[in-house]
Formats: sequence, structure tokens, C-alpha cells
Amino acid sequence: MSALFGVKVLNIQRGDMSSFKDRIIRAANLDVHLYEEVEADTGALGQAMLIVVLSSLAAGIGTFQHGGLNGMLIGTIGALIGWYIWAYLTYFIGTKLLPEQQTSATSGELLRTIGFSSSPGIIRVLGIIPGITQLIMFGASVWMLVAMVIAVKQALDYKSTLRAVGVCVIGWIIQILFLAILFFLFGKGIKSL
Repeated sequence: MSALFGVKVLNIQRGDMSSFKDRIIRAANLDVHLYEEVEADTGALGQAMLIVVLSSLAAGIGTFQHGGLNGMLIGTIGALIGWYIWAYLTYFIGTKLLPEQQTSATSGELLRTIGFSSSPGIIRVLGIIPGITQLIMFGASVWMLVAMVIAVKQALDYKSTLRAVGVCVIGWIIQILFLAILFFLFGKGIKSL
């Protein structure tokens, strides 16, 4: 493994790539054991980050006719920032505001599991097919949300799925408000790119 900005990233060699692809497929298949695996694997942060990038690039390609190259670039950067913010919000909400008795988690565990919950978003690349863009984007969003609930439930050691849903919804609302304020404050600069 090598480091980028202090984060271990995937050094793709023979065995790494097949293991990485397997993890993406298992995450998209909503495999609970995969989320437990990456929660415990401190070396999986680079893989989680790469999945977020791939998922956001897939969305950019899928909506290229609407956003172009600038939309892809801004979308990828926005997705990375959003992942980071949402993971930390989820950590705070899940461990401080809504913990269960057995809840024990680190911010890294949430970054890894939530990163992997972006795996279903890779399908958004199919949005480039005319006439199905909105259907693909909607379906991928629902799929990713279900994956995130599973990721949060596993990372926070919750017994209650409803509590995991609540944590995700509260974090999503706060993140949307935060991003809306950012776009309001800096939106004119983004539009001029």
C-alpha cells in the first residue's frame, strides 16, 4: 500500500484487484458480512475512497449530456466532500445522539462502510443511455440508501434497523442544508466554471 495525503490507497496488484472487485460486488449485493469486514479492515479506507470516486464519476458520465466535463469534476469533488461530511455526521449522530447500549464505532469505521455503500452507484454510468437517465439515477439512489442503512447498522453495532434509518435521514437532512448553504454562498463561482 502507498499513501496519498496520509491515507493508505489501493496498490492494485494481482490479488488486490480481484479482491477489490469482489468487495464492490458484495457491497452492491447488500452483503452484511462485507460491511462487517470493511468495518474491521483499517486498510480498506483507500478502497472506500476509490469506490466513492468511481461512483461519482459514473454519475457524471451518466449525466454528461446535462453537466459536461465541469459537472463531472465538480460532482466528483462534491461526492468526496459529501462522503466525508456524511460519515462524520453519522458518526456523531450515531455514537453521541442515538447510540444503543452496545454502540461502539470510530470515524474510520464509518468512512469505510459508508464508502462501500456507494458501490451500487457505479450503475449510474448507464444513465448515459438516452431515455433512462432519470430511472437509473433514481434506482441507484434508492439502492445506495439501502446499502448505507446496512453500512450504518453494522458500523454502529445497532440491533435496530429503524435506528440506522433515523441516523441516515438526520445526517442526510443536515448534509443537504450544509450543501445548500455552500451553493448559496459560492454558487455564482461554480456556475462560471
